[in-house]
Amino acid sequence: MKINKLSIAVVFLSGSMFYAQETKQDTIIKEKKIDGVVIQGSSNKKTETAVLGEQKKAVIQKQAVSAEEISRKGISNVEQGLTKVTGITTVEGRGLFVRGLEERYNYLLINGLGSPSNNPFQKIIALKQFPTDVVGKLNIYKTFNSNLYGDFAGATFDIETLTIDKAFSKIEFSIGVNTLSTFRNNFKVAEGADGMNGYLGLNSRDRRLPDEIRNARPDNYKFTPDQSLNSFKDSWNVDNVKSMPNTSIGFTTAQKVKMGETGNLGILFSLNQGSKFEYKDGDNNQFKGQGKGSFIENMNFLNRKQYNYEIESSVLLGLGYKNKGTNVNLNAIYLQNVNNIIEDNYGYKDGQVLNKTTFFRTNQLDVSRFLDLQLTASQKINERHQLKAGASYVINNYQQPDRKIIEGNRIDPTTGTFLSGSNIAMRYGGNNIIRQYLDVDSRFYGSAFAEYQLALGEKGDRKDFPIQIALGYNGFSDFRKTSYRFIFGRTATSSNSFVINVDTPQDTFNASLRNGDLYYQEGSDISQFYSSFYQIINGGYANVNLKPNDSWDILLGARYENDMTLIRYSEQSAETKIDLDKNKNFFLPSLSVKKALNNKNNLRFSFSKTVTRPILIETMPITYINPDNVNIVGNPEIKNSENYNFDLKWEYFPTNKEMFAVNLFAKRIDNAIERSLVASGNATGSTITFFNAKKADLFGIELEGILSLGRISESLRSFTLGANATIMHSNVERSQDQLNMERPDWFDQTGETLRKRGLQGAAPYTINADLKYELKNRNNLAHTFSLVYNVSGSKIYATGGAGTDNYYEKPFNQIDFVYQGQLTKNWNVKFAVQNILDSKYKILIGDKNYLPTNFEQGNNTLTNYYRGTTFNLTVGYTF
Repeated sequence: MKINKLSIAVVFLSGSMFYAQETKQDTIIKEKKIDGVVIQGSSNKKTETAVLGEQKKAVIQKQAVSAEEISRKGISNVEQGLTKVTGITTVEGRGLFVRGLEERYNYLLINGLGSPSNNPFQKIIALKQFPTDVVGKLNIYKTFNSNLYGDFAGATFDIETLTIDKAFSKIEFSIGVNTLSTFRNNFKVAEGADGMNGYLGLNSRDRRLPDEIRNARPDNYKFTPDQSLNSFKDSWNVDNVKSMPNTSIGFTTAQKVKMGETGNLGILFSLNQGSKFEYKDGDNNQFKGQGKGSFIENMNFLNRKQYNYEIESSVLLGLGYKNKGTNVNLNAIYLQNVNNIIEDNYGYKDGQVLNKTTFFRTNQLDVSRFLDLQLTASQKINERHQLKAGASYVINNYQQPDRKIIEGNRIDPTTGTFLSGSNIAMRYGGNNIIRQYLDVDSRFYGSAFAEYQLALGEKGDRKDFPIQIALGYNGFSDFRKTSYRFIFGRTATSSNSFVINVDTPQDTFNASLRNGDLYYQEGSDISQFYSSFYQIINGGYANVNLKPNDSWDILLGARYENDMTLIRYSEQSAETKIDLDKNKNFFLPSLSVKKALNNKNNLRFSFSKTVTRPILIETMPITYINPDNVNIVGNPEIKNSENYNFDLKWEYFPTNKEMFAVNLFAKRIDNAIERSLVASGNATGSTITFFNAKKADLFGIELEGILSLGRISESLRSFTLGANATIMHSNVERSQDQLNMERPDWFDQTGETLRKRGLQGAAPYTINADLKYELKNRNNLAHTFSLVYNVSGSKIYATGGAGTDNYYEKPFNQIDFVYQGQLTKNWNVKFAVQNILDSKYKILIGDKNYLPTNFEQGNNTLTNYYRGTTFNLTVGYTF
């Protein structure tokens, strides 16, 4: 079965899986024993109380979001859930930030197995694609232990799928209205994208490379008039529709079957699909400096309107067998995201200040598909011996097929007046008609782990053995190929300017193709259209967990990791490919110590060395072209970061539902990876690229608390306040490459020096808080009201150069209201109001430039837009 034949596809399998890379430690503090009485019970590991208890017992610093909390806060996907954790925030289009560190510093596990990204622009899967209906718990590891992958600096996330405690079936339907995007007239989508093929993601088939060149090397192939008319299945036309409410539907069933006298087979199936309309309107600017004596001026001054029609699909299926000490789980996961994007820009670019009526449109389709098949097993031989193993096979594909770009002007060439409606003036030739094709395909991804656990010593009255040893292996192989090709609209003769409706240009283009005024020709660079990425990570580790008494818990770890990375690519116009071999070995020690001061207080210390590997786009040897001439250039020479991590934490648990914690942390990051935004070398447009800093130092404090307000007054006993905050300082020592880029030329004559700055992407503070009110009616049915707040401080989006200051992502304050109610035994309802404040998202150029500024209309904005407030109602029925 080919993955590109799937529309809503297959699969997630879950079961009660014991996380293979986690060591859970319990400490019993001076408990009293009552002879002759044995109390036995079981706890629901999905409740907030159980998760808090597990956090208290674990030797490493681990936080979690329970299934109960997911439901209470109206969390619909994994990304939303993780933003409720101390020091974690989401940033528009760039994933999750942990302790102010960019997404590149995080790693993802799914049931303990490694997971690749299905998007070259992100380090891990866009976790908003993961529905929470089948999530039992979200684990967040902020300190490193050697059985985790060495790619660690911010956090490792582990998605534990739902444990089948009891049989149930559930169906949910959701409808949402956004104040900015819903019921908008003339919402633009690619022709046919809002039909059934678009809803299922099958419209990507019509946007593939034409047959004439699909399996051939680029050779400037010129399409005949007949081929130009018939080989391109997708239209340049755009439909104008009324944007409807966002909707989603989900079905989940979990069943248990008795297998023999002591065995059980769990079966889980979940199907989810949703669609969303999103509209953004704001600035899209760029800036440049021309050298000493000049100004920082606009390179681009544009208004951007973006229309997104996004469809997310998942089908999840699972089998889990359990019998005494034996657990076997077969998991399969399929996720699909289809995003139809129409983006219009109006203004001027490339410093062409006199041409302020330029218009260009991008008609783009982003399609990602992810299929993950997992098999895991554990066998408890006796009290002292246990074996665990697992393997996964992943197919993932990312496409931007037939990304169409059309450029013109809003001025009538004959009258000189402004054109009305969707009319633009254009001519054939130049770069006015471009079709781009980007494919990042997985050739192979496989992940595996195996671990042997041995317990030594005598337990006596304690729950655990005093010495526990774990020896294991985990690793993955990731092979990908990248194809990036261009087809241009050409003309044999000089073309006169003409007026077209940019929403319906196809008939005009067809007539020009027939009479020979227009033809298509491939213009891909024969040396750069294709590249390959190979990475094999093999890690062996050993852990020794020492528990000399009931109050001490010491975990010593050592990990050896071999990183074999090979990038095959060609420099521009080169005749032969370059094999860039980055083979390197890492020794990664770790230490975690927990001292239980009493049954309510813990003191923790941890140290570790880890590495950080770049996001794929940061190392891809291509120049990713954008029509606003802000291009992304990968740096294949970029190095892995090497990180030294320190944590000291005090925890206080006054009750089983309350907690207070203070955590001091520090990091040294050698070869820290940073994003830069500078003027292109050809003096037109800008370039986003990536460099290693020499080193970065970070230190900060995390504060966290969960408090029952009944402590203040008995009348407030139904209220619970949860809050967490991270405050951090960072400082960077630039590398020579960064000095060459950031340092203006005239500094050699003036003796000026660059100002100190923090780490790119590092936020000085992050705050999350929620106020919960819970009541139960006389039928013992719960109703919960929550007010949730999130914000992170101003952070460097990209470093500047040639006299400009850095670019700063400004704070975005978000308040959400969530009601969760159990109406009857079977019916439940959720109502959420998200982004109540409707703050404006903004990236600005800083005010400490090395040259005076002369901004168009005094506007120092790089980009900005509103998201609107969303009202969402979900109704569920469980049977």
